[in-house]
Amino acid sequence: MKYFFKSLYWLRILNSPFKPFSVGFYAGKTRIGTPYFFPRRTVKATPKLAAEAAAKEIREAERWNEQNTDYLRTIRSFEDIYKEKMRYSFFVPMKVGFSYCGLGYKTKWTNTDYRHEWNPVFSFVFFGYQLAITIYSKEMSHYWEPWLYYYYSTDKTKTRRERIEECRKEFPQTWTSHKHGEEPVTTDYYTKIIKPKYL
Repeated sequence: MKYFFKSLYWLRILNSPFKPFSVGFYAGKTRIGTPYFFPRRTVKATPKLAAEAAAKEIREAERWNEQNTDYLRTIRSFEDIYKEKMRYSFFVPMKVGFSYCGLGYKTKWTNTDYRHEWNPVFSFVFFGYQLAITIYSKEMSHYWEPWLYYYYSTDKTKTRRERIEECRKEFPQTWTSHKHGEEPVTTDYYTKIIKPKYL
């Protein structure tokens, strides 16, 4: 529970110079990932799960050997693989329950080169059906990445306006798009994502 509340740090964007995010709702058959997989849970191995995993490993090794005759894999016995898999845990689809994923991001070339990966999602599933709430911005990475820079990498002793100036100088969001047969269009995304009084 402590991790869950800590992972909601992205809600602080609501009390910042950034415009509020949008909220999307989905209700229907389970199809919204959290983030990459449908809602799932882990279970201890059962004889059925271990047997299926062992058979799958053997099939994959056989397929590899058919396609890569220069480097053949040793195919272990079903019994050996089965015993090993009985010590594993397995992911299975969640039938009923709540799942959540927070704001996903990484840094790439430097520790301040923020890259947005996925939006926060709250999900409740019930026997193949799902109610999902997705937090997003139509500006996508041009919204979350500057906020991450603002939140983590600007000088917190400065005023909000000064911190936004620091963002615009050190983490610019001016992009030019090109379409065939049209003039290039340059956009400063800060003008779209920041509340007017901070510009």
